[in-house]
Amino acid sequence: MTTRDKYTDVPTPFSWEVPSAGDARFTWEYDDGRARLLSLYQKGKDKQWDAQSRIDWSLDVDPMNPIGLPDEFHPLFGSPMWEAADDKRHAEMRQHFQAWQVSQFLHGEQGAMVCAAKIVEVVPDMDAKFYAATQTMDEARHVEAFSRFLQEKIDLVYPINKNLTALLEDTLRDSRWDMPYLGMQVLIEGLALAAFGVLRDMSAPGSLAKQLLAYVMQDEARHVAFGRISLKDYYSALTDAERGEREEFVVDACYLMRDRFRGEEVFETLGMDVKACAEWVDTSPLMIQFRSHLFSRIVPIVKDIGLWGDKVQKAFSDMGVLDMGGFDIEMLMKADEDQAESLDKAHAEMAERAVEVDEVIAAGAG
Repeated sequence: MTTRDKYTDVPTPFSWEVPSAGDARFTWEYDDGRARLLSLYQKGKDKQWDAQSRIDWSLDVDPMNPIGLPDEFHPLFGSPMWEAADDKRHAEMRQHFQAWQVSQFLHGEQGAMVCAAKIVEVVPDMDAKFYAATQTMDEARHVEAFSRFLQEKIDLVYPINKNLTALLEDTLRDSRWDMPYLGMQVLIEGLALAAFGVLRDMSAPGSLAKQLLAYVMQDEARHVAFGRISLKDYYSALTDAERGEREEFVVDACYLMRDRFRGEEVFETLGMDVKACAEWVDTSPLMIQFRSHLFSRIVPIVKDIGLWGDKVQKAFSDMGVLDMGGFDIEMLMKADEDQAESLDKAHAEMAERAVEVDEVIAAGAG
């Protein structure tokens, strides 16, 4: 069975060809580059992992609640639509919304893989090419892992969301070498990192979903750092007009991303009143808080790289996230990386105990 058979609505055409602009750049400078980028490149090599062996795919997953979220986290919880549904319908609503979320993660990771490969091609400096090459491998691993989770554990896939499509198109069509950084490394990856964090923290301890999200986040924290390091110096030298163009892109992209998590496709697939469901999601205190949290990585990074003009601040103020500009992004990223290290440590301790138990059993049998 192919992925085509698992889609709620088979994409037509079944592949997406986006004209990509920008010159391929070669450099003949092979000497040491920026120390922070080379350190990140070394870390990228050291932290490579195998999605087949690091994640315990033998763990059982409830296909009707694959991430293991409480009902209170469903966007329609408490709505007339939720209250009118029976237990079977609730299970269907959980399954479809989580399948839709993970599907968007999968499509976003493929977009990240393509953008990382493009960064290798268009970026002028060798140290950045080095790191982007390691990120391309990271993103391939993420596509592999999310694809396996969807196809083996949920058995249901949603097409790419129109807002994510629009943002990827804008990022790939732009000929300026810094735009894949800004669109993918800072905005799409920053939002994904925050969304992964919410679901990771709410999923059941020891679950497959928690492992998958924690390990992917360990990589994503490096990716976002790459965007910050690469763009901060470059943007400090831009003219006001050039900086204004980037800030306008940030504003448009952030509104697209805010609307990306509505989930209208789910409501339509389930035969629900899409307008009524969308209105509930837009006004639900839980969903307002969730959408705001999605910008917890983006806002401080945008401020840090110098895209902090009036238009950007007004947009963030309208979204209720302007105060996030004061967040300690280094601390947030370190916490994301530490979670994965803690999981690995716990798994190693469990493996040691299992060996000890087997030895005791073997000794008793002898």
